[in-house]
Amino acid sequence: MTNAWSASMQEPELQGLSQEEARRSLAAQGPNSLPQAQQRMAALLLHTVREPMFLLLLVASVLYLALGDWHEGVALLVMAALTIGLALFQEGRTERALQALRDLSSPRALVLRDGRALRIAGSEVVEGDLLLLAEGDRVAADAVLLQASGLRVDESLLTGESQAVAKSAAGGPLPPATPGGDEMPFVWSGSLVLQGEGLARVSATGPRTELGKIGRSLQAVGSEPSPMQRDASRMTRLMAVAGVAVSLLAVLLYGLQGGDWLAAILAGIALTMSLLPAEFPVIMTVFLAIGAWRMARVQVLTRRLPSIEALGSITVLCTDKTGTLTQNRMGVEQLYAEGELLQLPFSAQDVLPAAFDDLVRFAALASKPRASDPMEQAFHALAGSPRQDGLLREYPLSAGLRAMTQVWDEGEADLATVAAKGAPEAIGALCRLDATQMTAMRAAADRMAAQGLRVLGVARAQHALSLLPAGQDGFRYSFLGLMGLADPLRAEVPDAVGQCHAAGIRVIMITGDYPVTASSIAQRAGLAGGAVLTGEELERLDDAALRARLAAVTVCARISPMQKLRIVEALKANGEVVAMTGDGVNDAPALKAAHVGIAMGQRGTDVAREAAALVLLDDNFASIVRGIRLGRRIFANMRSAFSYVFAIHVPIAGMALLPAVMGWPMLLYPMHIAFLELVIGPACSLAFEYEASDAGAMARPPRRADAPLLERATLAGALVQGVVGLLATALAYALALGQLPAPAARAAGFAALVLVNLSLIFSNLSAARSALLRQAAGNRVSHLVAAVTCTMLLLVLYVPPLGQAFQFGVLGALELGLALAVGLACFVVNQAAMRAAVRWQRPIERKA
Repeated sequence: MTNAWSASMQEPELQGLSQEEARRSLAAQGPNSLPQAQQRMAALLLHTVREPMFLLLLVASVLYLALGDWHEGVALLVMAALTIGLALFQEGRTERALQALRDLSSPRALVLRDGRALRIAGSEVVEGDLLLLAEGDRVAADAVLLQASGLRVDESLLTGESQAVAKSAAGGPLPPATPGGDEMPFVWSGSLVLQGEGLARVSATGPRTELGKIGRSLQAVGSEPSPMQRDASRMTRLMAVAGVAVSLLAVLLYGLQGGDWLAAILAGIALTMSLLPAEFPVIMTVFLAIGAWRMARVQVLTRRLPSIEALGSITVLCTDKTGTLTQNRMGVEQLYAEGELLQLPFSAQDVLPAAFDDLVRFAALASKPRASDPMEQAFHALAGSPRQDGLLREYPLSAGLRAMTQVWDEGEADLATVAAKGAPEAIGALCRLDATQMTAMRAAADRMAAQGLRVLGVARAQHALSLLPAGQDGFRYSFLGLMGLADPLRAEVPDAVGQCHAAGIRVIMITGDYPVTASSIAQRAGLAGGAVLTGEELERLDDAALRARLAAVTVCARISPMQKLRIVEALKANGEVVAMTGDGVNDAPALKAAHVGIAMGQRGTDVAREAAALVLLDDNFASIVRGIRLGRRIFANMRSAFSYVFAIHVPIAGMALLPAVMGWPMLLYPMHIAFLELVIGPACSLAFEYEASDAGAMARPPRRADAPLLERATLAGALVQGVVGLLATALAYALALGQLPAPAARAAGFAALVLVNLSLIFSNLSAARSALLRQAAGNRVSHLVAAVTCTMLLLVLYVPPLGQAFQFGVLGALELGLALAVGLACFVVNQAAMRAAVRWQRPIERKA
């Protein structure tokens, strides 16, 4: 930030709004966001009534009403209404979760309020706010520039032109306000700061911005289907086609046997409904959306829903050090000058020896006056109040030279004061230290770094005011010494790293720090034992050599952002599934290249956030591990839900077709299928989504990236369960037909099928745990589904009008007990089958 801008911050008119003024403006203007579609609920309703299941229910109800059977016709219409209500409830819950994610995903803004810089949600920006703009920021609202320093902006979102445009501060009457054009004093909502800094007063927010006027939406959760979603859609289509074909066969069988073709058509509708896997897309939508909402609650924002699938496949996690493994709270602990080491806190800091006093002073002069970097804040805290006036020029840090220099006018005739800080080796090179001096400096830096300190060198120079050099190496520096800063390791990191290792995930720390410092922090974090790769070494390696070298590396030090991309590509070439963290503009390529890019939410730029699939809201490594655990839970529960849906359709379809084959009275009419669907819907989406992660979730190796959701083990287990349920229901119905009239037998068979359905729900809920442990886990939603189902079953069995609508006769306690015994027996058998399938499945998953 330039000195002119820093000084202007002290002016009363540039102190920004007060918090109370901002609160009143927000209430009057509304949030700084684009209006949401007003027809969302109508669209959901239209989508629901077009669903095949709903249309089949309507056709069946019309046929019953045409036959004069008002009980069943009206009952089916009620079922159709309940189907719509349930679908809208699930869609509404999903939409609320997605909206919460959109709110979190919106651009953040740095504003001046009461003279203090505050980071707020972009939606909270109001007209009159002062925006602080820096490289990598997404502009949160339309604004007029009051100050600008080398500011260049990408306005292609509005203009379609990808070329960056320069910006300048308003200096008089404002020209026409239109996007595009160099040296204009306007910045626009949605544009991206590519370079420089600026201070701007907000002129329009929300729908009043240029972006709002043309109705473009910046932030939306990605909707492109993932491979898993495409597989589910393909499976849905195949089952639907098979269902229609089998249903036509059933219509022919029933019609030829009894001659009642209308009843045969109703039977065909029931069979089509029984085979239609309408739950598959529901599972994919609900699980990913609600799962992403759950991840946001553990401080992991999901910007692209399909990335949740990849979490369980991660084999290598590349993480930053500062702020991710550490607390990002810098404090100066050691000073080194003229061959002496001083440990802080110093008992009399007001009388520091002259050499150390110069070291501290010039470290602060080499830092930005309004510092946001914790390291620079630590220098200012040690030196006192930062200097605000006299800054002439800044030479920024670059990939080629890891040092920065600031030039000050301190009132000396024709002489500027020059302060530089940076990596010890870079400062040593700028000071042109000889071999002996460089060796001594490196030895001191190594001793400090071995204690886990971040070490920076500091230098000073003087130069003629009239002609400043083009680069930092144009000054004649004097070496002042070294500063050692401590950034404590987060307390939860060692345990989180241990969880990664137990889960088969290799952790690599990538940092720009000194190698010895990085190794010390890595050892404390639990990453000891691996090799260290420096950026200098990396540059000397070709791609093949880098791939081989990375096989044994746990720490990458002195790495530039662009080198991260090579690391990601080399790991991917080794067959790894890579997660990569980053926060800067230059981290974006690596974040995009990684299978799972993870941006920092607090200190990260908007460019990094937009390039990443996930955003850490608290910048904490432990949150990544929590996100991985939750991602594994989401996938496991989704797999269980698919297994349950596949399994339950076997006995339903079987009992819709078997009576036609065996010459029995029909068991299932559309009414009965609709009843079962009212149970299956909440069970597969809500009950399974709510299921907790099993204790061994982070004790298993990562899932193969190409592993299908329903592989052979899952399909085999589901098929076995379905066949067991079909045999149990068929046996119960056959026994009932031998003892009871057809209506009572139908009631017994249907009761058995409903209870078999419940047994399949509880068999598939986290099959890795025993039944007792599962019940102790307390899945309240599954208990609620079971309680409501049993209540509904008793109502249709023993309330005469409902029983008449379902074509049921009176069912005695003995027959009800038989149905209950069938359900319990089915549960026991299927529990054993599921556990056997899990034991078979895991070795298959581990094969690469």
